[in-house]
Amino acid sequence: MPPIITAFESSPDRGRGQARDMRVRWALEEVGQPYGVRLVSFSEMKEPGHRALHPFGQIPTYEEGDLALFETGAIVLHVAERHAGLLPDAAHARARAIAWMFAALNTVEPPIVEREMAFYLERDRIWHRERMPILEQRIRVRLEELSTRLGDGPWLDGAFSAGDLLMVTVLRRLAGSPVLEAYPNLVAYVARGEARPAFERAFAAQLAVFTASSGL
Repeated sequence: MPPIITAFESSPDRGRGQARDMRVRWALEEVGQPYGVRLVSFSEMKEPGHRALHPFGQIPTYEEGDLALFETGAIVLHVAERHAGLLPDAAHARARAIAWMFAALNTVEPPIVEREMAFYLERDRIWHRERMPILEQRIRVRLEELSTRLGDGPWLDGAFSAGDLLMVTVLRRLAGSPVLEAYPNLVAYVARGEARPAFERAFAAQLAVFTASSGL
């Protein structure tokens, strides 16, 4: 039986491919692993049945036989370790690719998500206008460091890996933002990721859910 992942029944990003099941879909598409999708509503995510899979009541989850996983980083790493194509064979290169996975989720993504939450949840606070430049500067620090490391290379450490997959999905959260557009090599890096056929298939699959749920 193919693995089963969960995804939003009605995605809040309106088909932009930002929901975190996109990362898992992309990984599975990269390695050619068929998978099924179980759509869940926001209320269902908080019910005991779903919390048995994801204790924090979020998506995605991953079920394969008697194995159940949550957290996109853990799921993508599991997929990458089970199938060829997302981690190098050489031990040191493999370790570096895994390090970039952690860097994407633990170092680069947190200030980006904090900025998003401030924009959506704190716009009515009197201190919002003063706080936003501080949050954006934190992002710029990380982007400057990442841009320097990437340089003119196509990917972070030689060939495309799970580290790039996660980093591209993180940077896509800044799509259209002047904060990202200040770094042309990172914009081009994201575009290379989005041009991969596996990304396009994953994006189309997630978009189809939004289209169906919205009646478009």
